Amino acid sequence: MSSTGPSAFDAVSLSIMWDRMVAIADEIVSTLVRTSFSTIVRDSYDLSVVILDTKGRLMAQGTYAVPVFIGTAPRTLRYMLEKFPPETLRPGDIIATNDPWIGTGHMFDISMMRPIFKGDRLVGYTMSITHLPDIGGLGFGAAAREIYHEGLRLPICRFAKDGVMDPFLEELIRTNVRVPEQTIGDLVANIACNEVGGPMVTAFMEEYGLESLEPLSDAIGAHSERAMRAKLEEIADGRYENHIQIEGTDGPIPMACSVEIKGGEAVIDFAGTGGCVPRGINVPFCYTNAMSLYAMKCLTIPALPNNSGAVTPITVSAPKGCLLNAQPPFPTGGRHAIGHFVPGLIFGALAEAAPDKIQADCGMMDLMTVQGTHRDGRGISTIYFASGGFGALQGGDGGDCVPGPSNMAVVPVEVWETITGTTIEKKAIVPDSGGPGAWRGGAGQEVVIRNDTGHPMTIFCMANRTEFPPLGYLGGKPGARRVHRLNGAEVDAKGSYVLAPGDRIEMVEAGGGGIGEPRDRDPAMIERDLALGRVTPEGAARDYGYRR
Repeated sequence: MSSTGPSAFDAVSLSIMWDRMVAIADEIVSTLVRTSFSTIVRDSYDLSVVILDTKGRLMAQGTYAVPVFIGTAPRTLRYMLEKFPPETLRPGDIIATNDPWIGTGHMFDISMMRPIFKGDRLVGYTMSITHLPDIGGLGFGAAAREIYHEGLRLPICRFAKDGVMDPFLEELIRTNVRVPEQTIGDLVANIACNEVGGPMVTAFMEEYGLESLEPLSDAIGAHSERAMRAKLEEIADGRYENHIQIEGTDGPIPMACSVEIKGGEAVIDFAGTGGCVPRGINVPFCYTNAMSLYAMKCLTIPALPNNSGAVTPITVSAPKGCLLNAQPPFPTGGRHAIGHFVPGLIFGALAEAAPDKIQADCGMMDLMTVQGTHRDGRGISTIYFASGGFGALQGGDGGDCVPGPSNMAVVPVEVWETITGTTIEKKAIVPDSGGPGAWRGGAGQEVVIRNDTGHPMTIFCMANRTEFPPLGYLGGKPGARRVHRLNGAEVDAKGSYVLAPGDRIEMVEAGGGGIGEPRDRDPAMIERDLALGRVTPEGAARDYGYRR
């Protein structure tokens, strides 16, 4: 293995070694999940783990990772190495930040990097990214008016030496958060997983006689870049556009994008998108870029493991100061509420150019932060995830209550009730909520949560799809919109509220959009929908013209 360059590895060797790198990343993920304290990481998997070479190129990413972290780690590492050049790093160092414009778009994600040393030689980096249970301020939500309301913003810092957290930083964070044991526990889990990852990478290098990771990284990147370019060449060259309206805080906000396909490359631009707003739904460019790369990967090479080569032919831009390239001091806590529109915006632009590849709009994730005091006196600061329906695809119905474009898992009811002291009174699929089409959008769900803690409970809502439902394509119809209710009365789904003991919050999730004309749906599939309760007899007659 002493030769260099992409041709240094035959196809079989490259496949085996590439799989091994992904397996190492997966083992780091397992360590992170096993040692974390919060349900956000342990049950919902709001995380990512990556391995990078000394040039800062992404080589491998854990199989289970949220799409919003695609492409963020190399950029974060670049900033980290500007402050802590490679020659200043030592074994056991952990460099960290939660700066929204350096990391993943909001302060509630921490990015932690550990240099990998083989002997006294730096050979690469591992990085873990997780959502934190709390980082102070108002809490995770869209209620903030400026970034300073949202919590403790850590500049790039040497978070740990010799694998041990800096005691001043630990005290600083403990002093500023509501649930210090959970937050510190998750931070230590990030340190631990990176400590596990480094030795696994060097053992892999020893096994295969690799003095450097660069030749393998070259080969992985070159293979992925070729695959991406080949798939982009299947889309007719041209400039494609899409314009939509989304709900803002003081009226609708325009979102626009153009996608130019030319010679195996894609250039995506969001010029025409509205400006930032004084609420925590603004999106730093790092998040917009990640969502764009995710959308193009779904359209082209979804099964190929993530790495830097796969995104080389794609360029993304957004005007500085627009909603998708927010600048300080605009708040960004609920940036997902807007950022999750980006894949659908791109799919809509390419609906005619790639009709067999696009997906109808998803009902998206619904995130609600819960803060308060448990019946046993413990502090509570955690997140409830609920999902709308998945958008339909050409040839396939959307999944019911399946998240998209993000993919966090839902905390089991029993776990949620135990850790929060609340009761989930109802959790049921909503019939007729999936967008009608030859291929039906996934159904949404209804979730009712009752405050049984005996104490007031603060909730922060960050929902979208409340005014503009998920769109269908190619003749498919929209899914149902999302609704939040407090004690039966509809409320602003981006607001914050205090639930008195016994109060109920109801989340009715949006259905996914449909694909194709409803009249073209197979009657046997309509009968199946009726039998499963996804469609009512009235809905079948109204939406499909189908009567038994």
